[in-house]
Parts: sequence; structure tokens; C-alpha cells
Amino acid sequence: MPSLKDLRLRIRSIRSTQKITSAMKMVAASRLRRAQDQAEAARPYAQRMERVLGSLSDRMSGQPGAPALLVGSGKDETHLIVVATSDRGLAGGFNSSIMRETRRRVRELEASGKKVVILIIGRKGRDGLRRDYGALIRDSLTEVGRPRLSFGEAREIAERILVLYQAGGFDVCSIIYNRFRSAMTQIVTVQQLIPFAPAADRLADAAQAGAEAFRGAIYEFEPSEEEILAELLPKNLAVQVYAALLENAASEQGARMTAMDNATRNAGEMIDRLTVNYNRTRQAVITKELIEIISGAEAL
Repeated sequence: MPSLKDLRLRIRSIRSTQKITSAMKMVAASRLRRAQDQAEAARPYAQRMERVLGSLSDRMSGQPGAPALLVGSGKDETHLIVVATSDRGLAGGFNSSIMRETRRRVRELEASGKKVVILIIGRKGRDGLRRDYGALIRDSLTEVGRPRLSFGEAREIAERILVLYQAGGFDVCSIIYNRFRSAMTQIVTVQQLIPFAPAADRLADAAQAGAEAFRGAIYEFEPSEEEILAELLPKNLAVQVYAALLENAASEQGARMTAMDNATRNAGEMIDRLTVNYNRTRQAVITKELIEIISGAEAL
């Protein structure tokens, strides 16, 4: 049975932890609003870019001279998986859900006889995957988006991917990240970047907005479709990476705010239980001392 001193020290320790988790919750809440605004502002641009490229790709599919970023290398042997995680923990299941999907994806590809290469963004992803898939990790990037994510950082990552693709390092590239829905809900998303393939859910949204009419219309392009695609496809890669990182940043702050809120409430419940236990123990000690005093008085 713990002594009164042990219980007091434990209650004091948990109260200190509660203050920390409460402060982290408020910090995450303040950062979440900014990250959410950035992610929501980037979505229409990324969707419109995909819609335009989807229309052009329909016209160019099967034609000679189509860009490699559109039609691919002609092979499906090596897959590059870009894993977007965070540098810091204490974010609930944010990182573990991404790594779980990455492991599932790697097993699925290797079972199909494909070669897998991994590019990791974030320290948590690197540390979590290094033990099982260290031989597959081509590169890892940390401190991306500190103190604030910029398009230049996404463009540098896209350039790394392009250089590796042009060197024949892979045939298909996909990115795994968490898409932000709410502070309590983040959706693990796998999006193919190379060759270009519009996301199914975005195509559905585009169809609701009248994209079918857009696709069915006849347009004359100036300059040619080949020149437009050669210019837009590398930019689209950077835009999609940027949008994914923004979604990831908002998801991270939402998951951290929720996790710290749960930790703060759990600490409060633990303090309540320990306080009850402390009072009962203290009452038992006082009762024992009174019994000893009375017994001693009667003995006299």
C-alpha cells in the first residue's frame, strides 16, 4: 500500500503533466486553425489543376509524343512510395496509421513481384520504418515545414522525385498522407503522382461541378497539348505534393489537439482517483493513531 508521501508525489507529478498536456492542446488548437485554412485554400487550385490535366490527358492518351510524366515509363516494375509523416510525436494515431498503410502497401507490391523504393518525409516515419524496411529507404527528409510550410519546400521535394524518375529510379510514384476532415477525423490517403492519375474522389467532385461538360467540349489549344503538358505536369507534381503536405500538417495538429485533450481529461480522472485514495489512506492512518492513543490510555 503506497504511503501518503508517495501518493502526494504522484498527484503532484500528474498535475504537472496535466498542465503540459493542456498547454500543448492550446498550442495545437492555435496552429490547427492556420493549417486548416492553408489546406482548404489549396484544395480548389489542386483540383482545378487535376481537372485541366485530366482533360488534356484524355486527348493525348495513346498518341505518340505524350510526356513521360503522363504515360509513364512503359513499365510497372519499380514503385516509389513517398511517406509523409511528422517530425514530432504526441499526435495520437496520426503517424501509426500512415506507417500501417505503408507496410500494407509494401507487402502488397512485393507479393506482386514489384520492387519498392521509399522516400520518407518526417523523423517519425524514418524511425518507425527503418527497422523493417531500412534497405528500401532511398532518402529521408526532416524539419520540412518548420516553422511554416512553403511551396518552395514542396517544389524541392518534387524536383528530387523528378530527378530520380528521369534517372530511371522508378516507374510509378505514390504518396501516402493523412487527408484532413476534422480535428477528430483524418483519412489515410494513397495518391498516385507519376504517371499522372487524377484521384477518384476528386474526379467525382469535378463531375458534380459540371466537369463532364468540360471534358466533352472541343477545344483548340495554343500552344499545342504537348507543350502545355510538358509545362504543367512538373508544376502539377509540386502542387500535389504541396497540397498533400498541407493536408498532413492540418491532420497532425488536429490529431495532436485531440490526443492532448484526451490526455488532459485522463490526467484529471487519475488525480480524482488518487485524491480519493489519498483521503482514505489518510483517514486510515488517523484512525490507527487514535486507536493506539486510546489503547495506550486504557493501559495506564
